[in-house]
Amino acid sequence: MDRTADEKQRGYRNKHDRRYMKDRSSREGDERWKDKLSRQDKVGEVREDDSKSQKQSTLQENSLNSDVSNWGRSGGVYIPPFKLARILKEVQDKSSVEYQRLTWDALRKSINGLVNKVNAMNIKNIIPELFGENLIRGRGLFCRSCMKSQMASPGFTDVFAALVAVVNTKFPEVGELLLRRIVLQFKRAYKRNDKHQLLAAVKFIAHLVNQQVAHEIIALELLALMLENPTDDSVEVAVGFVKECGSILQDLSPKGLHGIFERFRGILHEGEIDKRVQFLIEGLFAIRKAKFQGHPAVRPELDLVEQEDQLTHEISLEEKIDPEITLDIFKPDPQFLESEKRYEELKKTILGEESEDEAGSDVGSEEEEDEDEDEDEDDENDDEEEDEQQMKIKDETETNLVNLRRTIYLTIMSSIDFEEAGHKLLKIKLEPGQEMELCIMLLECCSQERTYLRYYGLLGQRFCMINKVHQENFEKCFVQQYSMIHRLETNKLRNVAKFFAHLLGTFALPWHVLAYIRLTEEDTTSSSRIFIKILFQELSEHLGIRLLNEKLSDPSMQDSFESIFPKDNPKNTRFSINFFTSIGLGGITENLREYLKNMPRLIMQQQKPVSESEPERSSGSDSSGSGSESESESEQSSSSESESESDREERERRHKKRRRR
Repeated sequence: MDRTADEKQRGYRNKHDRRYMKDRSSREGDERWKDKLSRQDKVGEVREDDSKSQKQSTLQENSLNSDVSNWGRSGGVYIPPFKLARILKEVQDKSSVEYQRLTWDALRKSINGLVNKVNAMNIKNIIPELFGENLIRGRGLFCRSCMKSQMASPGFTDVFAALVAVVNTKFPEVGELLLRRIVLQFKRAYKRNDKHQLLAAVKFIAHLVNQQVAHEIIALELLALMLENPTDDSVEVAVGFVKECGSILQDLSPKGLHGIFERFRGILHEGEIDKRVQFLIEGLFAIRKAKFQGHPAVRPELDLVEQEDQLTHEISLEEKIDPEITLDIFKPDPQFLESEKRYEELKKTILGEESEDEAGSDVGSEEEEDEDEDEDEDDENDDEEEDEQQMKIKDETETNLVNLRRTIYLTIMSSIDFEEAGHKLLKIKLEPGQEMELCIMLLECCSQERTYLRYYGLLGQRFCMINKVHQENFEKCFVQQYSMIHRLETNKLRNVAKFFAHLLGTFALPWHVLAYIRLTEEDTTSSSRIFIKILFQELSEHLGIRLLNEKLSDPSMQDSFESIFPKDNPKNTRFSINFFTSIGLGGITENLREYLKNMPRLIMQQQKPVSESEPERSSGSDSSGSGSESESESEQSSSSESESESDREERERRHKKRRRR
C-alpha cells in the first residue's frame, strides 16, 4: 500500500513537472517573437520619421509658391484661424488667385459666424462687424447664410429680417437679391408641396414686408395664390402669413386685406376644409377684431431703420427670377485690390471712421508741433496773452453754439450704440459752461423720437456716472422741463418722463429732485399729472413696487418727498392718495393712508394742551380786569335800555298795520 501511494505521488509530480516545462518553453518562445517584432517596428518608425521630415521640409519650402490654393480650398483641409492669418501675411502677391481664394474662405466663415450669432439683444453690435466685411463681394454668401439660418431656426426670422433691413439701407442690391431668392424658394416649395420649406419662406417674406424691404403687393399676390384653390395646408399657411404681417397690411392696404378676409369667410362658409383649419380661420378673425394685438409688425428692439431711409423692392410672383447663384462660388477678380480699396473707403463712410481718423491725425500733428516748438513756448504765450488783451471779439450770432449743437446731434444720431456715442461725445472739446448744451441736446433728441429709446437713457446714465457736472446739469434740466411741461406734446412728454425715470431708477440722478414736484390739485395741471404718472409707473417697472416703497419711505429723504405726499392739509393728502391709487400705485401710499386715519387723533392731542392753558390765562386776567367790570356793566345797562325802546317802537308799528288792514 505504501509503495503504490508513493508511486502515485511520484507520478503526479512527474506530470506536474512535465506541464510546467511545456508552459515555460512556450512563454520563452513568445517573448523571443515579441522582441523580434519590436525591433522591426523600431526600424520602420525610424525610416518613416526620416521620410516625414523630408516631406515636411519640402512642403515648407514650396508651401507659399505652389500649394497655397489647395490649403484654402473650400471643403478641403481645415486650417486654424491663426495659421490662416499667418499664411495671408506671408503671401507677397496680394492679387494672386491663391490669395483671393484664401480671403474668400475667410469672408465666408466670418459672414456665417456673424449671421449665426445674431439675436435681438446683440444685433446692434453685430451690424458694425458685418459692415466691416466686404458685403459687395460676399452678397451671395450673405444671402445664402441668412436663408439657411432662417430655415434652421424660424423663431429668429424677425431678427434676420431686421438685419437685412439695415443692410438694405446701405446696399439695396443685397436686399433685392435676398428677396428674389426667397420668392424663388417659395415658388419651388409650392410646386413640390414641401410644407416645411414653404412655411419658412412665407414667414421670411412676411417679416420683410413688415420691415418694408418687400412691397405689400407681393404679400397680397401670395395670399391670392394660396387661397385660389384652397386646401388644408394652403389655408393654414395663409392664416400664419396674415398673422405675421396683417398688422402692417391693415395700415398700408386696408382694402386688399379686407378682400383677403372676405375670401377667408367664403372658404369658411363652404365648409370643405378640415375642422381644425376652420378653427384657425375663426381665430384669425378674432385677432383681426382685436386689431392684431399680440402680433406687432416690428418689435421695438428690432425697429432699427427709419421709414425715410428704407428702400422697398417690388417683385411679382409672375416674373422670371434670376437667383444669381454664381455669386456663391469663388471667381478670381482681375481688379481685386482696387475693389478692396473702394470698399474700405465705403466702410469708413458707413461706420463713421473718417472723423476719428481725422481727429487722430489732428492730435498727432499737434503733438509734433508741440515737440518742435518747446523752446519758444514762453515767448509765444506772452505775445498771445498781450494780443488777447488788446482784441476781444464777442460773437453775438452764436455761430459756435449752433455748430456745437449740430455736432452733438449728428454724433448722437449716427452712433450704433450708447457706448460709441459716449466715446465720441467725450472727444468733443467743450468750453467751460457748455456742458449744459450736451444735456439739453440729449434730452431734445430723446423727445423727438416716435417712441422712447433706451439708448438715450443709457447714454444719460453714462454721463451722470462719469462726471458730477453732468449730473447737476440733468438736475437743472429736470426742473426746467417740469416747469415747462404744459408746452410739450403728449409724445414728447412721455419720452421725457421715461428718460428721467431711467436716470432715477438707475440712481444716476439723486432723488431729491422730486422735491420740486408739488402734488396738489391747485399746483398741478393735466400735463404735469401725466408726467408724474408716467414717471412713477416707469420707476415701479424699473425697481418694483417693494423697492420703490422702501425708497420713498427712507427717513433721510422725507424732506424731499413732502411735496409729493403732502401732510399739511387733509384735502391735499386725499388728492395724493387718490392720484396714486388711480394710476395703479396705491401700494406706495400706505404711510399716507395711516397718517390720514390718525389725523383726527393728532388734532385732538394738539388741542388738549391748548385747552389746559386757557383757564390759567383766564385766572390771570380776572385780577387784572376787575376795575373794568363796572364800566362794562354800565355799558350793558345802557345797551339794554336802548334795546327795550326799539322793541316798543316795533310793536306799535305792527299794531298800526293790523288796524289799517
